[in-house]
Parts: sequence; structure tokens; C-alpha cells
Amino acid sequence: MPTFTRSYTKAEQKLVERDKEMVPTILVRAMFALCISVLIIVAYARLTDRPLEAMPPSEAEVPVVQERIIRIFGQMDGSARVLDIDGSLIADLGPTEGGFVAGIYRVLERERGAVGLSPSEPIRLVRFSDGRIGLRDDLTDFRAELFGFGASNEAVFARLLEE
Repeated sequence: MPTFTRSYTKAEQKLVERDKEMVPTILVRAMFALCISVLIIVAYARLTDRPLEAMPPSEAEVPVVQERIIRIFGQMDGSARVLDIDGSLIADLGPTEGGFVAGIYRVLERERGAVGLSPSEPIRLVRFSDGRIGLRDDLTDFRAELFGFGASNEAVFARLLEE
């Protein structure tokens, strides 16, 4: 059986040599070693039940100084309505100002839908003694630390606490 050898032009030969050197072998080995290291660290943490380190303090560690139970109703256009537990209107936010609140409603819709509950069930809006504001859902154990979403988004919920 005859063997065929391909002969490259000078330009093609340069491309073949360049492609061999696109990713240096040492870099591929280093990336492989990094992946293996991460896998070992994660496996160790899971097998030894290491506690989560980067979690905000719990309510037992930092007391709640202000709390309000609210109901959130959001729309896909970004508008949202927030009602008090007795049904009185706290805020009626249009599409330009209620986007984050409507986003929280969609998260509640997903979390509560997974356990067969309505997304408009009451949720606790709390202020902690260290100044943090958060949402606590006692029905699904959903927690949201609002400082992680930016100052303007946290300010929307701070106004809901004050009104």
C-alpha cells in the first residue's frame, strides 16, 4: 500500500509550526494540575463536612432590630407592588424603579414554586443591628443579604422598611 506524504508550502509550514506553539505544553500541564488541586480541595471539604466560611452572620449572631412582613407582587416589565401583611399598599413601583423588587419576586416564584407555594406569600424584611438589610423566607429557608446587590437596590428595601 503506498504511503502519501503531504508536502507543505513555506507559508503552510510556518502555520503548522505556529499552531504547535499556540499553547505551551507547560501551560497545559499547569492548568491540569490546577484542576486536580481544586478537585482534591473540594472533595476534602465535602468529605470532612467543613462549614461554609464566607457566609454572613446568622440572626443568632447579629440580632434583628427592625422587621416588617411584606408581600411582593412583580411583573415581567419590572413593575412591582409591595403590600403590608394586612394588605395595605406600601409601594407601587413602576418599571423603571421596581426592577430589583420584581426580580426578587421572580426568585421567590422559583424557590416557592419548587415546594408548591405561592410566590406572594409573606416574607420578612429585616434590618440587623450591624445595619445590614435582608430578606428571610421562613417557608423555604431562602435568605437574601441585600448589600450584595448594590447600594441603590438595598436602598429600595430600606425605604420599604421605613414607610
